[in-house]
Amino acid sequence: MHAEARGGWLAVSMGGVALAAGLALGAGRSPSAGIATAAPAPAPAPPWQGTAPSGTTHVYMRDVGFHLDDQLVLDIAYLKGTMRPLRPGSPIFFDDKKSFAIHLDDAVVSLTAENMTLLLNRYVFGYPGAPLRHLSVTTTGNRIVQKGILHKVVDIPFEITADLSVTPDGHLRIHPVATRIFDVDGAGLMRALHLTLEKLLDLSKAKGVSVKGNDLFLSPDSIVPPPTIEGHVTGVRVAGNRIVQIFGDSSAARAAPTGALTPPNGAAAHYMYYRGGTLRFGKLVMLDADLQIIDADSSDTFDFDIDHYLVQLVAGYSRTTPEGGLEVLMPDYDDATKMLSSRRPLAPPALGGRP
Repeated sequence: MHAEARGGWLAVSMGGVALAAGLALGAGRSPSAGIATAAPAPAPAPPWQGTAPSGTTHVYMRDVGFHLDDQLVLDIAYLKGTMRPLRPGSPIFFDDKKSFAIHLDDAVVSLTAENMTLLLNRYVFGYPGAPLRHLSVTTTGNRIVQKGILHKVVDIPFEITADLSVTPDGHLRIHPVATRIFDVDGAGLMRALHLTLEKLLDLSKAKGVSVKGNDLFLSPDSIVPPPTIEGHVTGVRVAGNRIVQIFGDSSAARAAPTGALTPPNGAAAHYMYYRGGTLRFGKLVMLDADLQIIDADSSDTFDFDIDHYLVQLVAGYSRTTPEGGLEVLMPDYDDATKMLSSRRPLAPPALGGRP
């Protein structure tokens, strides 16, 4: 056991878990505690003082719907990577998603066409004076269809059917194969007028998007909101109504990727596992982190909302593993809000059982 004072806290380290004074295990509810009636508003956390113990935090996710905001969800079929604080010497702080970056070494992630529409309108072209607006994205076969308004002196309605591919430097290339402008053959019209998208679009204020000729290029690690996501895209495809991106050498069919972390609860179907480094969430600090967050409902993807994770934490339960790590069982975000409103959070299993 190791005790250490940090900025007015007393952090007691037992097997790598530091419990800050004022927080019971499981964000206010242990297996023997009473039922929480509502998700409390998180109290302002004391500022971090000093230097967090060094070490890389490895992260492994399986079947997670990771909320980037209240509506935009990145579906993670599989992810293996690392996390780092953006401020050197600080811990990775879950309460501030702008404070850390996730580097994807090997991953398969996707966005539905609806989420791609939201991403383009809210973040890629969501600035005053953007040349493209009212965008919508659908899919057809292995292609995407973009509709919207191009503003160039006047508003020009357009529809582009495009192929998706990846450039050697990891950008997503959107290459039009059919274009309609004012509901006529846009490609022929643009050729007759000697125009290209490059001549029509001023993207000088845009972030993460560029144009060359008639092709648009998106930078996957620059177009999404925090947390910062880094990595090299090696493949992209359309599957149903989803745009699937592949980072590294990952394969959606691979069951046991090389170098994957082995979580404490290997029976869990959908989860996030963090190993190593220093993690902070609320008043809890983990040294040499060993944290597995498990979906309480294995019948569907784990819906995790980092902006409101406390709601899920309060509706679930946690326990210390024999190795001194922490295992947290969480309901999906929507389920968690319903559980707390009806005063029926998850019931822990019998002592010694597994979730």
